[in-house]
Amino acid sequence: MAAENKMGTMPEGRLIVTMSFPIMLSMLVQALYNIVDSAFVARISEDALTAVSLAFPVQLLMIAVATGTGVGVNALLSRRLGQKRQEAANAVAVNGIFLSVCCWLVFAVLGLLFGRQFIALFTDVPEIIQMGTGYITVVSVASCGVFLLFVAERLMQATGNTVYHMVTQLIGAVLNCILDPIMIFGLFGFPALGTTGAALATVISQIIAMAIGFAINVHFNHDVRIHIRGFRPDGKILGEIVRIGLPAALQQSLMSVLTVGLNRILMPFSQTAVSFYGVYYKLQNFLFMPIYGLNNALIPMIGYNFGARNRRRIERITRYALLLALGIMAAGSALFELLPVPLLRLFDASDTMLTIGVPGIRIISISFCFAGVSVILSGCMQGLGRGNESLVVALLRQLAVILPAAAALSRISLSAVWFSFPIAEAAGLLAAVLLHHHVLRQLLGSQPQQMS
Repeated sequence: MAAENKMGTMPEGRLIVTMSFPIMLSMLVQALYNIVDSAFVARISEDALTAVSLAFPVQLLMIAVATGTGVGVNALLSRRLGQKRQEAANAVAVNGIFLSVCCWLVFAVLGLLFGRQFIALFTDVPEIIQMGTGYITVVSVASCGVFLLFVAERLMQATGNTVYHMVTQLIGAVLNCILDPIMIFGLFGFPALGTTGAALATVISQIIAMAIGFAINVHFNHDVRIHIRGFRPDGKILGEIVRIGLPAALQQSLMSVLTVGLNRILMPFSQTAVSFYGVYYKLQNFLFMPIYGLNNALIPMIGYNFGARNRRRIERITRYALLLALGIMAAGSALFELLPVPLLRLFDASDTMLTIGVPGIRIISISFCFAGVSVILSGCMQGLGRGNESLVVALLRQLAVILPAAAALSRISLSAVWFSFPIAEAAGLLAAVLLHHHVLRQLLGSQPQQMS
């Protein structure tokens, strides 16, 4: 009999650290190269930064769909391993890969056909439209890297092999940081491609990291086997992956909708306001990525122990994750409150952007601890297979409250718009606590030690 996976045996505190730290570190690096990417683009011109900021919702939407597929694979595969159903786990892996390829093809076609029209929704400046269209075309047509990289990483996470996940993320991040200046500014004899070069650097790095990720899964991940030969799509498994992952995809895609909505609200104030929000989002990501990494590690841990019917471990894992998330977010809030000017100067911020951005960053950072708790409790609900409740929390945080509040507050002033963030996060926190308590009582009952 095979030894039980560490997700069912390792002490909970140690398990949280060993599984989440590699993912948190790798996602921190990923957020860092997003900052580096925008910092290089900002040195082209503010128009270039605006073009990339306007194109960013398309990237967010692709990441949202890739995340949803990954969450479905992650939760379902880890549950099958907890149930000791090896062949079923293998089938989940291969069907997840198939679904990711289908998603890539859809976005490749959409990017080619509608990229220009999307950018033109926000501006009529020809230079911005041209740069934004080129960026969207490259990142969508070559999005095989992002979709297949996500599923390769989730196969590692679902089996507890988070160090391998860190390796692929680090490789992609380092490659992107190296390729960015070469392709944007034309170093070492390479033509200067501007924003298109930034897009090329991103997709090349993703594709190389994806190839390495699958090589690692095939040769070193012994908890799951990928058998492509003779593969036939399994409608039941695909449906289950979609059922679990769709709420997560919708939840993640809300950030794309939020960004589009806020860009529409901010553009009447100034182009600089839109550029600032794009800069803020990259800075925020640097703080939130460790929380998302912790969340990604949490889903298979909860899923495995739910499959193994171990309530005690689920409760203790959740408690440790919440404490770690609150510590990270409290430190991040202090950083954003104390150092807004140096953070914005990373992007060659003009005096106008500093006037807009300093109060904006300080107001928004009030909400960080609220958001940390909401994200962790949402991850617990996803691991338990209750993605709909997690989606409700995300709807409150990123759509139902924040956009109406921002639109109403925009009638007062630009600075007032930023208060919509803490208002929305407070509503999301309340919903997360109540829904998580409801899910625990419904699925785990009142017995403190084990599930019946």
